[in-house]
Amino acid sequence: MATSSTQAVPDTRDIPEHVAIIMDGNGRWATRRLLPRTAGHAKGVQAVRRVVEACGRAGVRYLTLFAFSSENWRRPAEEVSLLMRLFVQALEREIGKLDEQGVRLHVIGDLSAFEPRLQELIVAAQERTAHNDRLHLTVAANYGGRWDILQATRAMLAADPLIASQPQMVNEERLAKHLSMSWAPEPDLFIRTGGEQRISNFLIWQMAYAEFYFTDRYWPDFGAAELQAAFDWYRTRERRFGRTSAQVNEIGAK
Repeated sequence: MATSSTQAVPDTRDIPEHVAIIMDGNGRWATRRLLPRTAGHAKGVQAVRRVVEACGRAGVRYLTLFAFSSENWRRPAEEVSLLMRLFVQALEREIGKLDEQGVRLHVIGDLSAFEPRLQELIVAAQERTAHNDRLHLTVAANYGGRWDILQATRAMLAADPLIASQPQMVNEERLAKHLSMSWAPEPDLFIRTGGEQRISNFLIWQMAYAEFYFTDRYWPDFGAAELQAAFDWYRTRERRFGRTSAQVNEIGAK
């Protein structure tokens, strides 16, 4: 049986269809300005607004932001509490504008750990924007790539218990349809701000063929110009998906 690794090669464009971003550097941005780390997170919300608008103008169809990882619970309690409050405020203040802009909101991750009020806001925001299709904005909250694969495996076994006794039935397609973002194409471009060069347990299944772009710019300073620089770099990449350069050039010449 064919797997996703042997299926048709995805089409590529000058502008990535799906952009995934780790919004790193909020705390360090604040520390350099002798401000509390929480001030950096508040400033980072403004950067989210700028990037969502810039992606919409550029024609990006899917934007996925890593807002809060399953490992972030280890941070100081005060910082975690502020992040939760910012999440609530963003849902309350921004959802109307997102709806007007044709943005559909998705939130992925283990949401059961959040307080009931936040869970209610997430459900309401997703329902309010469910009719939109201009830009799919996905926020990963209490998310981890390993968690995603584990929950998908459990869901696959629950959907078809026979697999447990017939492991030969397991393939990429059967598992992938249970991943948190099974409805979206895999990311074309991954951006991480703040100078770090790792994916930190973010979409580790889905980013097998993404192009990785790292910048020293802290997230609160990231905007349309920085996003365009990432797109310009993306255009220089030869996306082969296992093919040779000659094959790619032959297809491009047709």
